[in-house]
Amino acid sequence: MNNKEKFKGAGGTRGGVGEFLLGLGMAVAGGYLLTDRVTVTSGYWRLYGYNAFGLSLLPLLFGVGLLFFNGRSIAGWLLTFSGAVIILVGVISNMEIYFRQTSLFNTMIMLVLLAGGIGLIAKSLREH
Repeated sequence: MNNKEKFKGAGGTRGGVGEFLLGLGMAVAGGYLLTDRVTVTSGYWRLYGYNAFGLSLLPLLFGVGLLFFNGRSIAGWLLTFSGAVIILVGVISNMEIYFRQTSLFNTMIMLVLLAGGIGLIAKSLREH
């Protein structure tokens, strides 16, 4: 086996490492430019007109308390896990995401960089 056969490219194939690095740079640049134009705000956690965020913490707090009392408590693990899921889903579902005003040219540059970079990364991982 000579040195050329030992050296593997991106993804363990003989694909191009240069293509991979160029694609990674393009995808990172496009992703950064695209996400830089996004504004994220939070909405309100309301239940019958009252703030419900504190209420969503109760299963997590009871679960953690049970786990401190008995680390093998199945109810404690279930409450902790379900409380964490409730909080995560609540945060995601109450987000408001806006794409700030930008020109069509800038939007096309962002999307071409992102899609082209992902395409080059995929191309570099296959044998050619």
